[in-house]
Amino acid sequence: MAAHLPTLPTLSIYLHFPWCIRKCPYCDFNSHALSGELPEAEYVAQLCTDIEREAPLWAGRPVQTIFLGGGTPSLFSAAAIAAVLTRVRQSFAVASNAEITLEANPGAVEASRFDGFRAAGVSRLSIGVQSFDDVALQRLGRIHDARAARRAIALAQHTGFTRINVDLMHGLPEQTADAALSDLNIALASGVEHLSWYQLTIEPNTAFFRAPPVLPHEDQLDDIETRGFELLHGNDFERYEVSAWCKGDSAARHNLNYWQFGDYVGIGAGAHGKQSLWRNDQLQVTRYQKSRAPRDYLVDCARKNAQPIAALDLPFEFLLNALRLRVGVSESLFVAHTGLRIAALQPVLEQLRERGLMVRDRLAATAPGWRYLDSLLEQFIPGADDSTQSRAGDRRPEVNALENEVRDVVTEGNTTPLEAGARPLRWS
Repeated sequence: MAAHLPTLPTLSIYLHFPWCIRKCPYCDFNSHALSGELPEAEYVAQLCTDIEREAPLWAGRPVQTIFLGGGTPSLFSAAAIAAVLTRVRQSFAVASNAEITLEANPGAVEASRFDGFRAAGVSRLSIGVQSFDDVALQRLGRIHDARAARRAIALAQHTGFTRINVDLMHGLPEQTADAALSDLNIALASGVEHLSWYQLTIEPNTAFFRAPPVLPHEDQLDDIETRGFELLHGNDFERYEVSAWCKGDSAARHNLNYWQFGDYVGIGAGAHGKQSLWRNDQLQVTRYQKSRAPRDYLVDCARKNAQPIAALDLPFEFLLNALRLRVGVSESLFVAHTGLRIAALQPVLEQLRERGLMVRDRLAATAPGWRYLDSLLEQFIPGADDSTQSRAGDRRPEVNALENEVRDVVTEGNTTPLEAGARPLRWS
């Protein structure tokens, strides 16, 4: 039997703004270099229509967090951001203490806009600095320099923002360990309490993939990471997620909802959404994506590409997110957000716990397990190939147990399975 819990996950809203002044050579997000004038009024009108059409599908569910991402949302005027957030509040039950984050690039912000964003209800900024080194920024194709990066942080603080994330990358083209640590020291000295610090990776369909730059060697990357972790810990920052560090209670609530397999409404060109519904005593989980190209979205904002997450895949999908968190999640959260019983995972969990890769009584990796998280997650893939099985031992009993559990869920009174799509990429 499936676990019957009448609750639904926490709900967030993601609003996508797809334009940038320039496309960075490492970026594989759905962002587009602006050609001509920003179609602000037309895009805001479509966002508002999209919000109104989505709202009835989520009736009665309070929104705990909102994230305005891109692209570069700070290209849009404060009045445009205010209009979109007003329509969200009119259409959804937004909690009074909702966290509202806006991504801002130092090359596309002004002091007056920070005041306006704050007046519109934005309570948190995520500033895409990437580096405080002018040469590194030029190699990354950024439109700002180090001075603009420092100024953006100072302006945000002067405006009254107390919750600020600084986005930093390391392992940049020809970067030394000292240069990477210098970036980190400057960010720490700024006084912000949240950092996204992650290694540059070369992704397909990017300019860097087509013409790869010279990146630091593996031993240099290890040195950067080791020294960076020591520096962050020495400044009272805790690594609560693979790429996220914070002081105290300043963790990003919106991104915690992603990693805890919460639900989120996707609004905007290429935006992803995830919806959980109880139907016929079964939890159905759906992922979807809106039309990716801005020109298509401007014509029809309601079009969705929706595919199901098969019930057999739900445990892996859940753990792929949850195990990114340093403390993981409770077993009861797995039950609540998948509709499955934890017993289906117990054999493989026990094996990993015996090997010292996962902790007892929670779904969380140990330090060694977290270091080799990809390999750990492979153990939860149903029907893994022979090479994976040889590393993990014979996994058929675990897969059979999961298949039996899923069979209980999907064979009686099941309606159309739910929609799947790309997993959330943002963690700033």
